[in-house]
Parts: sequence; structure tokens; C-alpha cells
Amino acid sequence: MCVRNFTLVRLILFKSVSREGLNMIQEIIETKLHNTFEPSHLSVVNESYMHNVPPGSESHFKVIVVSDLFEGKRLIARHRLVNQALANELENNIHALAIHTYTDQEWKLQRDGAPDSPMCMGGTSH
Repeated sequence: MCVRNFTLVRLILFKSVSREGLNMIQEIIETKLHNTFEPSHLSVVNESYMHNVPPGSESHFKVIVVSDLFEGKRLIARHRLVNQALANELENNIHALAIHTYTDQEWKLQRDGAPDSPMCMGGTSH
């Protein structure tokens, strides 16, 4: 049996408090993506602090998923798989999700990591 080297990078850029505890939505996202893709690298970043939402919100996320399950799949197919894994959260909790998907080989070539997300340009509350 092959044992995958799993690295879970948990970036908490903003202390987020929900009714059920700290980072409830973020933890659900991490668990679902880990269980679905068995990633060698997973990063889930709550970027809500970058947007016009109340403090403690969990509405805007960036995910980086590195998995060989993406091998041979086009970008749109990879994103659809992530959207399917998080369908309930996208329907009920998440306003925006930045998705960055890579195979292990692609991630090795990604010297600077995934692109940074832009700051909110204003607008109304989401």
C-alpha cells in the first residue's frame, strides 16, 4: 500500500468566530476537500477580511488543491469537481470561492505558489 505524504496548510489570516466555534465553514471545506481529493497539498484561506463583510465572516475563500486525481483533466473539469465537493457550502454559506488546482507535477513547477487574490474593490455587503 502506498502512503501519501499529506501536507495540510492551514492559513488563518483573520480570526473568524462562528456560532458553532472557530472557523466552522473553513473546517468543513478542509475536511471535504481532503476526503474527496486525498491531496498532497491543501490550503484553505478565509479571505473574507478582504471584503465588505462583517468581522468574523466566513464567506470568501481561496483553496489550493494539489492532487493526482486532476491528472489529465482540463481546468474546467477540475473546478467542477471542487464545486461538486462543496455544493452544499456554495449553496448556503460561501459567497465567493477562488479555486486553484494542480497535479503534483504542476505544483512542483509552480515556483511562486498560487496567485494572490485581489483586494475587494468596494461595493455593498455580500
